[in-house]
Amino acid sequence: MNLSRLDLNLVVALRALLEERNVTRAGERVGLSQPAMSAALSRLRRHFDDELLARTGNSYELTPLGVALRDRSATACDLLERVFSSQADFDPAAETREFTLLASDYGAAVFGAALARALHREAPGIRLAFQHPAPSVVENTATVLSTVDGLLMPHGVIDQFPAVDLHQDRWLCLVADDHPEIGDALTLDHLARLPWAVYQRPYDAPAARQLSMLGISPRVEVSVQTFQLLPHMVEGTRRVAMIQERLARRAVRSAAVRVLPCPFEAVPVQEAMWWHPVHTQDAAHIWLRQKAAEVGATLTAHSNGPATP
Repeated sequence: MNLSRLDLNLVVALRALLEERNVTRAGERVGLSQPAMSAALSRLRRHFDDELLARTGNSYELTPLGVALRDRSATACDLLERVFSSQADFDPAAETREFTLLASDYGAAVFGAALARALHREAPGIRLAFQHPAPSVVENTATVLSTVDGLLMPHGVIDQFPAVDLHQDRWLCLVADDHPEIGDALTLDHLARLPWAVYQRPYDAPAARQLSMLGISPRVEVSVQTFQLLPHMVEGTRRVAMIQERLARRAVRSAAVRVLPCPFEAVPVQEAMWWHPVHTQDAAHIWLRQKAAEVGATLTAHSNGPATP
């Protein structure tokens, strides 16, 4: 495929047609007349040798190829927009721009909040948008990263993409403050016998991964999509959960729970910000990465010594 022979405006038209499934609405969306959008559809049909939109009664339905191209065209448009918005120079005090970061609630609450405070002071025109990553981020990492500015995720989940290390955190255990079976310490037997509340995202299941190496299969009673719900799922029950230390400090203020050290050498969390290589030379993105590294270093410098009691 020779890209120099392609009209990249057709990518914009393709996305609008596949998402609107209506020639008139697609034209209005991208600022083209109905005849001009009809002509674009004809060119796209010739290129793909496929109808893309097939009439069914008074409406259009996507062909199988049209369905496949819908998400791809959206990704292509997002990537092209980021490519052509790249800058040679960047003045954070004067620029207005939005950076989109994918992050779990842990990443947004701990690192994201600290980054937002730093930007509030130094770059008042910069906006941050945090989105929860979909499970497909592991299988389609390149596609996902190409449409955002960064992904906050610990090491050990994805690789082969550039990243800047942010901060380290420790895993601790949560139990109800009136748990009938647990005193001042947890044992491996407790972890094997007691029911669990876990963070359910398939790409980040710390309890299952770390306990499996000890031959323990957690008996999960509750799974949630945010780490910050775990204290409430433990409170008033016999359940146990694993949570990062920086969230654990907040947990004891939000729920009637106790924080205890793990009864095994839990592998620490090494949080990082990953990005697509297309952003590497963009001045704005370089600034964002530098600021992320500074904020991460500050978090590390202010971390406590011993585990939260």
